[in-house]
Amino acid sequence: MAAGTGQTAVTLYPVGNYNFGVKAPIIDKDATFEEALARMQQKYAREGARRSVEAVLLVHEHHHPHVLLLQVGSSFFKLPGGRLRPGENEVDGLKRKLTNKLAPEAAALKTDWEVGECLGTFWRPSFDLAMFPYLPAHCTRPKEVRKLFLVPLPEKCYFAVPKNLKLLAVPLFELYDNVARYGPLIAALPSFLSRLRFTLAGDPVQQPLPALPAPGAAETHREDMEEVYG
Repeated sequence: MAAGTGQTAVTLYPVGNYNFGVKAPIIDKDATFEEALARMQQKYAREGARRSVEAVLLVHEHHHPHVLLLQVGSSFFKLPGGRLRPGENEVDGLKRKLTNKLAPEAAALKTDWEVGECLGTFWRPSFDLAMFPYLPAHCTRPKEVRKLFLVPLPEKCYFAVPKNLKLLAVPLFELYDNVARYGPLIAALPSFLSRLRFTLAGDPVQQPLPALPAPGAAETHREDMEEVYG
């Protein structure tokens, strides 16, 4: 990335540059949002406000920027990321989450994630689904702070997606103001990204590396349901 004309310059590569495989599924600890919120409240009593981080990964297709989103079930979408551990810094935590959710098992195929600038911060004032891009004046004890970071992708890399999820490249025009389908955070991404200056790189680069293996007897990963909602 480089600065210019008051904007951050970001190079986007064709989605065809990237190889996508699968790995063991991520199993949610909570069956419903209500259960997730109840467990969030219990953790708040022990640890205080939750700190969450999410990654904005960008590619391009048909000469237009696309955001990589994880699809859960038939109609829920989220950015890759999740809850930080107590005392964990944001950069290390986001790298850990990206590796857990999107990196292949083979060390040689893993990506050295580069965490860029913070695109936005959202606050959860209460134990419900509502989040705001500001801390309401009446709220002195927020229940969660969630930060969205730009994570520039290399020219080519491998992704391994838990087999119970889908990784989709969604164009900005589809996301814009589409709160009903994607929720307020993701629907606001085109506005956050408008301050960046995109350079769209050329034709897809063919990768000589072998295809990713299908998931075998790898241990199933277990994640918190509360990382899914919002």
